[in-house]
Amino acid sequence: MNKLAGTLREAIIACGLSDGMTVSFHHHLRDGDQALNQVMAEIAGLGIKGLRLEASSLFAAHAPLIEHINHGVVTSIGTGYMAGPLARAVSEGFLAEPVRFRTHGGRPAAMARGTARVDVAFIAAPAADPCGNLSGIKGPAACGSLGYAMTDARYAGKVVALTDHLLPYPLFPASISEEQVDFVVRLPSIGDPQGIVSGTTRMTRDPVALAIARLAAQAIEHSALLKDGFSFQTGAGGASLAVTQFLKPIMRRLNVKGSFGLGGITGYLVEMLAEGYFDTLLDVQCFDLKAVESIRDNPRHQEISAARYASPLAKSAAVDALDAVVLGALEIDTDFNVNVHVDSNGVIAGGSGGHADAAAGAKLALVAAPLFRARLPIIVDKVRCVSTPGDTVDALITQRGIAVNPRRPELEDRLKRAGLPVFPIGKIKEIAEGYTGIPTPIEPKGKVVGEVEYRDGRVIDVIRAIR
Repeated sequence: MNKLAGTLREAIIACGLSDGMTVSFHHHLRDGDQALNQVMAEIAGLGIKGLRLEASSLFAAHAPLIEHINHGVVTSIGTGYMAGPLARAVSEGFLAEPVRFRTHGGRPAAMARGTARVDVAFIAAPAADPCGNLSGIKGPAACGSLGYAMTDARYAGKVVALTDHLLPYPLFPASISEEQVDFVVRLPSIGDPQGIVSGTTRMTRDPVALAIARLAAQAIEHSALLKDGFSFQTGAGGASLAVTQFLKPIMRRLNVKGSFGLGGITGYLVEMLAEGYFDTLLDVQCFDLKAVESIRDNPRHQEISAARYASPLAKSAAVDALDAVVLGALEIDTDFNVNVHVDSNGVIAGGSGGHADAAAGAKLALVAAPLFRARLPIIVDKVRCVSTPGDTVDALITQRGIAVNPRRPELEDRLKRAGLPVFPIGKIKEIAEGYTGIPTPIEPKGKVVGEVEYRDGRVIDVIRAIR
């Protein structure tokens, strides 16, 4: 009844980790995570080489992985998102094998299929007991939901819990149960929860983004979906997150009570839950500390696994019950394909996360984005990388108007009858190019450094090195 290992190194050895195996990590502490770097330093110290890293997401905090790649400790990576110095290094061809980018729903599906087999999962647990009952709502590094880690605990051959807050047995409530955990390691710190809030999960004050958010909320109002039982999700990104603050007064005016808010949960959705605009929140990841506090204190704020959130292999998944989702974009093309993987220079700058999952599941998938960024138009003839296929996107919202996918003529008709500014996407592209001119695209010609896997396991695009 005691799974405590004396040191992290002892736990790694006891798991039988050896050359060529796969290790996994979750990202609930986001840019505040310290667990991955500590584990990889110990693995490197043991002389283990040729590992595959399966991480739900990777951030700037994980820049030390570059040295582990350089020394052959890590030779391949699978992830849902990548940013920071590591993303730049991968974009330059630093990694021998292409990164496999999966969606947040595609990752548990790949584990269920066996195409993303994990030998040892390392779970950063803000609270744990000596037998491996784990929680994300207690301790100095409380991060809230452990939805992504639930997948790793379920499918990995061995599971090592890392905690800086050890509590007596039995820990209650437990997000991950002792029957799934092999070892518990106590560390001085697993991370800083202040790093949960990053640029992509911080509410915008930009007036252009707020104008886009207001128009997106109006599009939802006139979509015929905003009625009792309404369900809603926003993606990461300032304009997407800001839609919540404009949706609330519309729901109040129409006397609409929603059923659930979904996805990465912010303080704005927490406020809507507390004020009775939604019956419940289904939370796979807390995007800020207000959400962490809410999931700890409010029983109507529910923790769910990544599989329940969005796996296409689940017998049912929450994204399939979504009415509306508002998502961001780095680029969108005239066929409504969306790129959230690479920036205008071809450098990896993110990943799908739940983008493609929510777009596929929701009745109404809106992309909220400005006409241009850094003097480059957001609408292009062909995106540099297809992250989310255009046949799952219903409309683009910009500060100058709305473009509705021709696949949704009834939606276009409703929005026009409501007096909203609706134009063909080609017209909005022309408006943007009137400000920016027509840029000469940068086309990376190097080796393939990334493969974009759709939620069903198909590779739908590749990312090439910038040099």
